[in-house]
Amino acid sequence: MFKTLRREIQVIFERDPAARSVWEVIFCYPGFHAVINHRIAHFFYRYKLYFIARLISHISRFLTGIEIHPAAKIGRGFFIDHGSGVVIGETTEIGDNVTIYQGVTLGGTGKAKGKRHPTIGNNVVISAGAKVLGSFTVGDHAKIGGGSVVLKAVPPHSTVVGVPGRLVVQDGARVEDGRMEVDLEHHLLPDPIADMLAAMQAKINELEQRIEVYEKGANPNADIQYSQRAKRRTKNIETA
Repeated sequence: MFKTLRREIQVIFERDPAARSVWEVIFCYPGFHAVINHRIAHFFYRYKLYFIARLISHISRFLTGIEIHPAAKIGRGFFIDHGSGVVIGETTEIGDNVTIYQGVTLGGTGKAKGKRHPTIGNNVVISAGAKVLGSFTVGDHAKIGGGSVVLKAVPPHSTVVGVPGRLVVQDGARVEDGRMEVDLEHHLLPDPIADMLAAMQAKINELEQRIEVYEKGANPNADIQYSQRAKRRTKNIETA
């Protein structure tokens, strides 16, 4: 038990530069509290003491704002930074050295029993507000961008962003139109939604230019000629 506590505290110092002392981590880090409480709840759940396990989980949720089902399987070195609004479902499996941020949901789809939540590999980072929904695997060393909604499997060593989640980097190379190319701009994270909006704006500008050219080429006396024809038609009707 003390070895586990020491490891959980060490993980926080490794990944959070704001951590200044052990006492601060023990008393002031809700992510640390949630993980420790979950390990206790999971112990009771394994021995089929479901009510006690759910009660511990419920109290932990009330105190930390982090909801972890006691049946979820979580590996070593799990770190929840800030953590408010984090939800981890019943059949979720999380590997070692995984980091998630506030507002992350590891949820399921449908009402069928059985495996319905994601399996997260080792050394994965899931950014704030991301939703990973369904029974599939997020590969080792993957990164999920903030606010993304991931609905299908993520390969190892890749980056996913957007709604729905799109694969933008794999094995260090940028992915475009299903093809991979070397991307040396390692400080930039591709944004497929912004790229699509830019393409739409360019198309709108093109259409506006074409309409302007068409209007300039139109006969400026067209309306006048139409009015004169209308007057003659009216005069002929009155004469008749």
